[in-house]
Amino acid sequence: MTIRLIIVDDDPLVRAGLTFMLGGADDIEIVGEGADGTEVAALVERTAPDVVLMDIRMPVMDGLAATEALRGVPEAPEVLVLTTFHADEQVVRALRAGAAGFVLKDTPPVEIVTAVRRVAAGDPVLSPAVTRQLMTHVAGAVPGPGAEQAATSRREGAAGRLATLGEREREVALAVGLGRSNAEIAAGLYMSVPTVKAHVSRILAKLGLNNRVQIALLVHDADLAPDGGGPS
Repeated sequence: MTIRLIIVDDDPLVRAGLTFMLGGADDIEIVGEGADGTEVAALVERTAPDVVLMDIRMPVMDGLAATEALRGVPEAPEVLVLTTFHADEQVVRALRAGAAGFVLKDTPPVEIVTAVRRVAAGDPVLSPAVTRQLMTHVAGAVPGPGAEQAATSRREGAAGRLATLGEREREVALAVGLGRSNAEIAAGLYMSVPTVKAHVSRILAKLGLNNRVQIALLVHDADLAPDGGGPS
């Protein structure tokens, strides 16, 4: 299957480099380019891509706003965020909005190609180490007056949503929150991989989420992941 890809970045040199690099892959077709988030909706409608590689910082409409608008549309393509930082507030917000993961601009070319393939296949591009780093950032992302109340409200809201899941669904959600793959979850919970995938699909539908990254964020918001310091 050929992966249809759009590249959105305000730097023409970056776009040219990415186009040259990704266009060389046999299974990736560059079907459009954009210089700002304002161009994304029309590009997607015209070219029907599978994946949008989205710069997060652009002058008129940034990648965050573009991702939020795009992921609110039925049958939206997956979004892979392109950034210069491992974990900042904009990256976290993009992931909350439904981005399937992120890659750094200095990532080796072969890894960016792999990331596009993974996202197209429905797999998030977040290693367990990066997941833990992001969740640490999330934990401290509500500074200033009222921070404790806001954190409590977020935790209770997330816990309430997770409480609507069945027991096995909740176990799978917690494992996703630790950044575990389907194969790792299957081995740890004595399930088949197809059963894990089915549970993940039901979790997404029940909670109104877009992808596994959002499940992980919800688990950490609820303070239920052991690595996040919450109860297991």
